[in-house]
This record gives sequence, C-alpha cells and structure tokens, in this order.
Amino acid sequence: MSAETARERTILGIDPGTATMGWGVIRRSAEGNRLRYVQHGAVTTPSDWEMPRRLGRLFDGISELVKGYRPEAVAIEQLFFNTNVTTAMTVGQARGVAMLAAYRAGVEVYEYTPLQIKQAVTSYGRAEKHQVQEMVRVLLNLRGIPKPDDAADGLAAAICHAFAAPLGDTRSDAEGRARASRIGVGR
Repeated sequence: MSAETARERTILGIDPGTATMGWGVIRRSAEGNRLRYVQHGAVTTPSDWEMPRRLGRLFDGISELVKGYRPEAVAIEQLFFNTNVTTAMTVGQARGVAMLAAYRAGVEVYEYTPLQIKQAVTSYGRAEKHQVQEMVRVLLNLRGIPKPDDAADGLAAAICHAFAAPLGDTRSDAEGRARASRIGVGR
C-alpha cells in the first residue's frame, strides 16, 4: 500500500434494488480535496428467483465487496417513498440486507436521502438523473457516464458521503457532522 493510499478513506456507495443493486467505490484524500474513482458495478438477481434467494445473493455480493475493498464507510440511499407499495417493500428488503452485510463486517453505515445526494453531487437537490450522472463523471474524471445507471447512483451516494464526512474522520458522531443518518457499527 502506498503512502497516498494509506491516507485515503475508502467509501462504498450503494443504490439499493432487488433486481439490480448498484455500487461504487471511491477514495477521498485525507485533506478532503480529492476524490479518486476505484470501481463500480452492480449485484444482480434473476427475476424468476424467489425473494429469499435474491436477498441472499445481494447479501453475499455486498459482503464480498466490503471484504474486498475494506471501506471505512458505506453510504446507502434512503428509501424514497413510492406509490407502488410492493416496489417500496422489496427495495426496503434489499436495503436491509446491504446494511446488514456492512454492519456484520464492522463498517459504519450512513443513509442519505435522494435530495441530499443530488444536492451534494450537483449543488441542486432537484437535479435530473442525467445531471447527477454527468456530475459523477466529471467529479471522478471518468471518460463516460458509469453504467448501469444504478452503479452511477451508487457512486453518487459515495460522493455525497465524501463531501458530508468531516476531514480525517468518517464517523458520523464527530463534531460538526453533516445531516446523515448513522446506522452504526457491528462487531
């Protein structure tokens, strides 16, 4: 590990979903003035699988990501209440297994509303999806917009946390903490 990497904070951002759970990993410099892209992707589940099997795959996928990238924090998008109650419930289940995977690994989990994420990434809380994706591309100096869209959303959640977390510390209980909802750390 280089001296630069040792001073960086690794953040895993997650956009929850049962069919596609997008994720993105970034590193924030210790000074807080630089973001570095690491990787992005999605954990997917076939629609013909029963829900317990789908949730198991999501849990295993996030567990592997946490083990492999060893983030100091996991940032996850809070559930935006949808008029489709069934969709809201299944997304809530996906969020739960992602949070549990991080918690079990001893990583603090932070929740951000879609408005907070948009505000952090674009400076406008009502930004359109394509505006958020373009700013993710610009902020991380990427050649193209990350695909799938869910992965771009995972990166946006990670960027939001990078901007909200106090310098030199990713714990939400530090003085002057931004408005994130802290879930906690498992042991």
